[in-house]
Amino acid sequence: MTAIRNALIGLVCFGLLGWTALALTFFPVGPGWLRTGLAAAVPIGVLAALVRVRPLRRVVFGVLGAFLVVLCAWLAVPPSHDRDWQPDVAKLPYADIDGDRVLVHNVRNADYRSETDFTVRYEERELDLSKLRSLDLFLIFWGSPSIAHTIMSWGFEDGRYLAVSIETRKEKGEAYSAIRGFFRQYELIYVVADERDVVRLRTNYRGEDVYVYRLDAPPEAARKLLLGYLDAINELHERPKWYNALTQNCTTTIQHLAAPYQRRSWWSWQLFLNGYLDELGYENGAFDRSLPFAELKARSHINERARAAGRADFSLRIRQGLPRMSESP
Repeated sequence: MTAIRNALIGLVCFGLLGWTALALTFFPVGPGWLRTGLAAAVPIGVLAALVRVRPLRRVVFGVLGAFLVVLCAWLAVPPSHDRDWQPDVAKLPYADIDGDRVLVHNVRNADYRSETDFTVRYEERELDLSKLRSLDLFLIFWGSPSIAHTIMSWGFEDGRYLAVSIETRKEKGEAYSAIRGFFRQYELIYVVADERDVVRLRTNYRGEDVYVYRLDAPPEAARKLLLGYLDAINELHERPKWYNALTQNCTTTIQHLAAPYQRRSWWSWQLFLNGYLDELGYENGAFDRSLPFAELKARSHINERARAAGRADFSLRIRQGLPRMSESP
């Protein structure tokens, strides 16, 4: 039992030590040479302590103390709205809400010539929530089949869709790193956009694999979820937040916002390996089940239809042939 206990303590210390070194490496303030030096000094110091310090519990307390000091410093670094942002995330959306009447500001509707060559346009979008008819989920794959980006899109009676993509708000010259996403390197942004922007960018210019599924959500539930999103968007407009690849990402944030209005459970390991989120949605009845899952997924892959669609009929064309979408929205 003592050996097992010591092994568990060792594993915990190893994990805390690894997190501490990475947190120092990616600490969001301070010169790079200092952060790198501190990140190297911590494991070197622990190794030296393992040789020289007795009893070993003092080393354990030292690792725990170093972790707590770095954690407190890490949590104390505030996010900011005042950075030199990339133009596609330069403006934060916000909304004026008056009953069923909603005016959304800074809805992105960019014109892309390539992934990196584009003209950003922002517009105001007037919404009548009494005419909300549908709620769709997009899954976007850019690499691993286990990890996807998610976008929610609300369809209205007039055929327009409002898409919301929860993303990292990157500065000019900054690229996304999955590891950095755990360590307060990026602020959070809700990109509110036309589908011809936020979806077409991924199908036509980035070459990512995109699937769309209609959710079994009555208009009232879709309305409540949209209002929950808009409240979060307004809160973020007033107060910045950090993005976190585990706890504050494109999927876990949706789960948090949707929790009060869910008719079925979405809690599963598939929330964290969200490339399998469509399987979960099919299993729990959130998606249409008139087709076998494999056929539904094949039909839901929209890239070919997206490349053939024009800007004017983009949202209609990408949904052609899908169950419950023949009369979209």
